[in-house]
Amino acid sequence: MGKGFFKNKKLCILVLSVLLLLLILTFICLGRYPVSPYEAFMIIYKTITGDVSGLGVHETSVVIDIRLPRILMAVLVGAGLSLAGAAYQTVFSNPLVSPDLLGVSSGAGFGAALSILLSLDMIVTQQVSLLLGLLAVYIVLNLSRVKKRTDLYVLVLSGVIVKSLFDASISFIKYIADPEDKLPTITMWLLGSLASVSYRDLVICSIIIIPCIFGFFLLRWKLNLLSLDSDEARSLGINVKKLRIVVILLSTLITATTVSVCGIIGWIGLIIPHLARMVIGNDNRYLIPTCCVMGAIYLLLIDTLARAATSNEIPISILTAFIGAPLFITILRKNLGERR
Repeated sequence: MGKGFFKNKKLCILVLSVLLLLLILTFICLGRYPVSPYEAFMIIYKTITGDVSGLGVHETSVVIDIRLPRILMAVLVGAGLSLAGAAYQTVFSNPLVSPDLLGVSSGAGFGAALSILLSLDMIVTQQVSLLLGLLAVYIVLNLSRVKKRTDLYVLVLSGVIVKSLFDASISFIKYIADPEDKLPTITMWLLGSLASVSYRDLVICSIIIIPCIFGFFLLRWKLNLLSLDSDEARSLGINVKKLRIVVILLSTLITATTVSVCGIIGWIGLIIPHLARMVIGNDNRYLIPTCCVMGAIYLLLIDTLARAATSNEIPISILTAFIGAPLFITILRKNLGERR
């Protein structure tokens, strides 16, 4: 598993990228209101150029206003969360950690639940959610500092504590929320969904997530050195402590931004890095781009299934858990079998 199934890493990434592009084009056309590929292309092209003459109102609304922002958001969020998961697993040298390890998802979820309880508008809700997600990690980082140094084991324990506190706070808000009005909204938010995504949401996420992804691409060769002893890494010109903090902050920004806009979407940051390692190996130079593409493909498929499975849309986290848990068990059994 260390080297992955594919010897030609670059070809594998190229094939996955082409597959992602084909899926995007396919899902723009497919749905309850099917649109031909040529028609979809002309709608997008004419909308970009500003010449909307000859376009059907309903077809344009379906492609431009409903499907396109949702598909692009699924690609962005899937890529970001899977990359954040791979980075966390590398930093902590533990394949069982995920992006919400330090309580960022719970903090952001609490911010959203509190805002909904107070009847704040959507923009303020997203801002409060993002700030409390970042606050959760800030608290964890401060709690984990021992003699002016950040200890990884204390960091994980601090994350568990802070996550538990925010989870308890969310439960309290759900307990006191109006069961007829506020509680369903809070519950749906916490389960995660791309149903109400707009271009404004897409821009907000892009402004934060894309630079973070770019940062990981710049650091991907350095991430391989985190497995070395601190003295060995230092001899190669790498400050391991600073690198870990940077990676944690980038992952936190991605996760907090995602939760603030789409709600809590679980399992992607845990499952996809494992699948990517099986395909491409442990080398972060190739693992990082592979995680991005596979995460985008995975969430795109999950979101399409959520839309198509029933007349009432299924929350994404339910599907990611139903699919992710058996998949993770299969991966663990395979890994244990290889070690024996």
